[in-house]
Amino acid sequence: PTAGVTRDRVSAIVEMQERYFELVDTGGYGIVDSDELSEHVEWQIRQAIEKSDLVLFVVDVRDGILPLDKTIAQLLRKQDLNVILVANKADSSKQSADAGEFSRLGFGEAMCVSATNFVNQSILKERILEEIDHLPHEVPGKAVMKIAIVGKRNAGKSTFINAIAGEERVIVSEVPGTTRDAVDVRFERNGQTFIAIDTAGVRKQRKIANDIEFYGYTRVTRSIKRADVVLFMIDSTLEISQVDKKLAMLIGEEHKACIFVINKWDLAKDRADPEDYGDYLTEMLPALKFAPVALTTATEGKNIQSVLDLATEVFKQATTQVPTAKLNKAIERLSEERVGVSRNKKGFPKIYYGTQVSVGPVT
Repeated sequence: PTAGVTRDRVSAIVEMQERYFELVDTGGYGIVDSDELSEHVEWQIRQAIEKSDLVLFVVDVRDGILPLDKTIAQLLRKQDLNVILVANKADSSKQSADAGEFSRLGFGEAMCVSATNFVNQSILKERILEEIDHLPHEVPGKAVMKIAIVGKRNAGKSTFINAIAGEERVIVSEVPGTTRDAVDVRFERNGQTFIAIDTAGVRKQRKIANDIEFYGYTRVTRSIKRADVVLFMIDSTLEISQVDKKLAMLIGEEHKACIFVINKWDLAKDRADPEDYGDYLTEMLPALKFAPVALTTATEGKNIQSVLDLATEVFKQATTQVPTAKLNKAIERLSEERVGVSRNKKGFPKIYYGTQVSVGPVT
């Protein structure tokens, strides 16, 4: 376990006994970040607190009350929030007995649990349900499409996500590799629910510096697998690299609907023609020669909505079920066009019948 791995707000919709709620994990408060992003992390924590109906204040029973615990307790009291004090890592009766001191934080008796060994997990769940029982019983809208945003480090993925969300949902900085987790951001558009997945920036594998970066790369590949549409973000000021080629192969191997999102176009438009740039992408990334191209400037929010419109259209195409009769008419026309043209001595193979068996991808 490495302290300070989480930076952004990582959330998921949870269902317990037919009750739904959003569970939000935040970075550790007071952790000295290796990239000097501590202030950004703490801002994200404060945002999560302000938007919450219930806070699980997690302390380490083995460490006792630390100065940072007191700081967090003071912060929570100022917000006048509903708080459950959770003493984690209580794997023995002695450790549970030691948890009594945490009552001095002002949130009553701590609930002793062990996340690793599932101690008192069911009791904590029951307590959560009790605390949220007064809230409206709502079923979250089912996401109609999941969009993964992938690309090299500092291509502008997090800025793009924030432009979609209309808030600083994920941390943006000039520090390469700021994003570590795959962060799901739910947003509403035209009365429908979508999920945008912000992913860690990728660089050459031989330059991966630590386990955190390695697992970030692993989450990128998982995000591609579970996405309906992949937005492949490319920095227009940089040349296509081996990393871009690797990502293109990953997307192609998963047969994902994809859009090239050429970001920072405001910095390149005076020296690059959109049509020529499209040809350049086809030449450098042939695995995705089918992908349409969109030009954006995420920092200014330019063409963001157009990209989402295009993603919706691409998703529609990838999930279209072609009627068997229509498909066979197309096969028949194709066969007629090839009459008299011989590929080899045996001629073209004869196709008598075709049918579509699946969508996303169409097969």
